[in-house]
Amino acid sequence: MKLALLVTTVALLATSLSARAQNAQSPIRLTRVQIKDAEQKLARLGYWTGPIDGVFDVASQSALMTFQKWEGREITGELSTEELEAIGSSTAPKARELGYAHVEVDIDRQVLLLINDAGNVRVLPVSTGSGKTFVDEDQNSVSYTPRGRFVVYEKHVGWEYGPLGALYFANYISGGVAIHGSKNVPNKPESHGCIRIPVFAAKEVSKVMTLGLIVLVYDKVSFVSALDWVKNPKSKPSADIE
Repeated sequence: MKLALLVTTVALLATSLSARAQNAQSPIRLTRVQIKDAEQKLARLGYWTGPIDGVFDVASQSALMTFQKWEGREITGELSTEELEAIGSSTAPKARELGYAHVEVDIDRQVLLLINDAGNVRVLPVSTGSGKTFVDEDQNSVSYTPRGRFVVYEKHVGWEYGPLGALYFANYISGGVAIHGSKNVPNKPESHGCIRIPVFAAKEVSKVMTLGLIVLVYDKVSFVSALDWVKNPKSKPSADIE
């Protein structure tokens, strides 16, 4: 009798522990209303969400991951109640410089900021140079994204293809380095030097990135201001040179 009772107790305990483990491993699914709330809050903060429709699609996930990058959170791409609370208590990303329309690329955070004259910011994820070596035209090169201040000097429409990959609506800022759409924008630096952005936003970004637009690319030790270019436009490089 005692043995049977002990076996039953052990079985019930095992079942309870198993259920708890399953619940801990299974994230709580958010409702469409909660997802739409998250999209609205992310959009108000400046993150590029795509349609605000309560559908957690590729653009919504991209916006969440950009938020996680900016805030230094774990980059999961998973919308949970915890992430929803974090979004609600966060402040909007701020540009390093204000007062003029330009683009900033934060290498450390792996994000791109589009800033207009009024100082409004829209933020996208990027993937920049990996630092790895590669061979291009029989020469060894390093996958490096140059830091500094640049201007958009050349633009291409649609897709272009080369030995190093495909570029969508490329905006060239230095040599062969461009800000361009890509179907592959990982959460870490993985490009040959270009600045990849999600393909779904590339066409609209390219409309904003007109010839001559200033682009600041920096990490925590290499920021270079372009305010002197703004105050004295003649000192700024023209858009027809690299």
